[in-house]
Amino acid sequence: MIKPKTVKESIITMIELVLPHYTNQLGKLLGGQLMHWIDICAALSAAKHTQQVCVTASVDKIDFIHSINSGDAVTLTANVNRVFNTSMDIGVKVYSESFREGKRIHSNTAFLTFVSVDNNGKPIKAVEVIPETDEEKKRYEEALQRRENRLKDRART
Repeated sequence: MIKPKTVKESIITMIELVLPHYTNQLGKLLGGQLMHWIDICAALSAAKHTQQVCVTASVDKIDFIHSINSGDAVTLTANVNRVFNTSMDIGVKVYSESFREGKRIHSNTAFLTFVSVDNNGKPIKAVEVIPETDEEKKRYEEALQRRENRLKDRART
């Protein structure tokens, strides 16, 4: 069994260039393309943390705060917020940057749940995470609220 790890040990950063084939008719990044990048970044964070294959269990929330333009660089940063049993709450922050304009903005935030699985695809216990900073502790508590809300919604259906 792997010993508990800190939140910072799970950080993954990806940078993507928004090329024209990733955009809509207005030259804005397609939401589906961004969701794809978010899912990959979150999966890498979960796998780095657990040293196991991790699969998407749910996407709790993706906020589209600002649109992202063709030609922008997109930086996605993911980390494990909290571990439950086999599942993990992963947060992803997205920043878009126009090098020509010298502007960098927070464009999106997403929260996803991943499950650590064995070679047969069966859920296995995930590695505990240790929040250290005040911000990490805040996200740790917020992850529990998201989980409780998700379980309530599941019970209603």
